[in-house]
Amino acid sequence: MPEVTFANAVSAYANGASQAIDTVRQGAETGAGGQAAPGAALGGTNFGDLLGQTLDAARATGLGAETQSVSAVKGEASLHQVVASVASAEVTLQTVVAVRDRVINAYQEILRMPI
Repeated sequence: MPEVTFANAVSAYANGASQAIDTVRQGAETGAGGQAAPGAALGGTNFGDLLGQTLDAARATGLGAETQSVSAVKGEASLHQVVASVASAEVTLQTVVAVRDRVINAYQEILRMPI
């Protein structure tokens, strides 16, 4: 296993973050499971099911990052794998928080509407 230095860690984090961002962008373009993006015709899929599938995928990304971190502690994973999975989980969490904020804002706006 190569020596871990600050420069190597920063480089690995930058590479992992860019890969995670690319993965999220590809997922946004194709949707979950290679289906059309949510903005495209949804057919029979309702919003609740779509939201549930997205949250399950976000949970799986977080669990994958935890698994990679544990593997790194055991010496079974490379620094690049750990950084890529943690960066992916970070981007996923930021996306979930942004969606949550939008939902809360929409709900508050609905509450302010006159009857």
